[in-house]
Amino acid sequence: MNQTKKETVIIGAGITGLTTAYYLNKKKDHSFIVLEKSDHIGGVIRTGRERGFLYEEGPNTGVIGTPEIASLFEEIQDNCRVLEANKNVSKRHILKNKQWHSLPSGPLKGLTTPLFSLKDKFGILGEPFRKPGSNPDESLAELVVRRMGKSFLDYAIDPFILGVYAGDPAYLITKYAFPKLYNLEQNYGSFIGGAIKKNFEKKQEHDKKVTRKVFSTEDGLGGLTNTLYKLAGNKHFALECKDINITPNDHTGFRITFKQKNTTHVVVAKNVITTVPAYELNNILNFDEKDLLEKVSKVRYGPVIQAAIGFRKWQGRSLDAFGGLIPSRENLPILGILFMSSLFRNRAPLGGALLSVFLGGIRNPDVLEKSDAEIIAIIKEMLPSLLKTESFNPDLIKIMRYKNAIPQYGLDSKDRFYATEKLSECYPGLHIGGNLRDGIGMADRVKQGKYLADSVNSKKNIHEKQSF
Repeated sequence: MNQTKKETVIIGAGITGLTTAYYLNKKKDHSFIVLEKSDHIGGVIRTGRERGFLYEEGPNTGVIGTPEIASLFEEIQDNCRVLEANKNVSKRHILKNKQWHSLPSGPLKGLTTPLFSLKDKFGILGEPFRKPGSNPDESLAELVVRRMGKSFLDYAIDPFILGVYAGDPAYLITKYAFPKLYNLEQNYGSFIGGAIKKNFEKKQEHDKKVTRKVFSTEDGLGGLTNTLYKLAGNKHFALECKDINITPNDHTGFRITFKQKNTTHVVVAKNVITTVPAYELNNILNFDEKDLLEKVSKVRYGPVIQAAIGFRKWQGRSLDAFGGLIPSRENLPILGILFMSSLFRNRAPLGGALLSVFLGGIRNPDVLEKSDAEIIAIIKEMLPSLLKTESFNPDLIKIMRYKNAIPQYGLDSKDRFYATEKLSECYPGLHIGGNLRDGIGMADRVKQGKYLADSVNSKKNIHEKQSF
């Protein structure tokens, strides 16, 4: 049995754990180790190359939505070239009655689009004058219908939620799933009025970095995780760690045990940072507070199947958009299609196309039970009519399955967030991170990773000052 001492142990080498490790490594005197159960880093973020195509196996894009991710890109620019999506990203299609329609980009187009009812088009004029909601547990669906109308829910918000959460706006609670939207109404009284007022507010310098632009990297999103792994120092990582178990160590820290290649290892640490999915926490946190652990680990996940479809020569409708989303009302098995080769260069051979097709989601979880052949048959049946191709003869087909793809921030989020804080109070030095809290986007993950690193560093500095 091997035993070592570290200041911090990070559980999980996904984007959150990698970001935390990157910032800890910048403090040259901070000893830490990252334990990862799989044989690779990056979590669900992985990029593949085959037959001239560069495709994503997990998330396809990110958004520069926080100052932290913008600052990170500035810091690592010599090692990782960030690509912003081209102008096609501003055009997004929504399917209605078997026809694609562009999502309106402004008030005038909103009045002429067939996506929304005439009643809701005129009703939106009164949105700035409607009272803010008084129910903190209001679902996103309830909020949108109340402020904007049913057709906006059906043909704008619902497909957007399918694209982001693979979820159901009737299940998601606005306060937890979209806190900025919730606060916009609560603080300013309306969406439209609030957005206008915020545009005129003076921004702090770091907030000006938030461009909301869609990004990838030259080598795909796997290039970002590989860069963080390199800069964090691969000597700090242990892969293929099995049976990870964390127990309190006489209130002075934690004792972490794990197996690697048939050898049992023990690490004694002052801090433990978990970044793994919620459903894994019950197995690794060996604490007495079972009721709190149950609340933390109780998360509903949206299942997703992603298919990377590549064509060396594209013969179909123009792919001059971000992609197309399919609302639930259309009753089709496909959630949406991203036109990846139209957003970023070198994703497909010249004259070809790379598509990312999504199926499943909260409303159609049984699709994960279908075989690859059945999934391909569904795509083969639908793509020709959706994208006006005469035949379906792709040069690349890759099927990726994620039973627990995206956590759903429903009504149980309140108890989960409370329980994570309570556990940290019970066990100083314990930090529960990951996408079970603080948002699911890549920018949210980077922001949380930096916060976690700053938290253990500040704690260390306080202890050093007290010792001095």
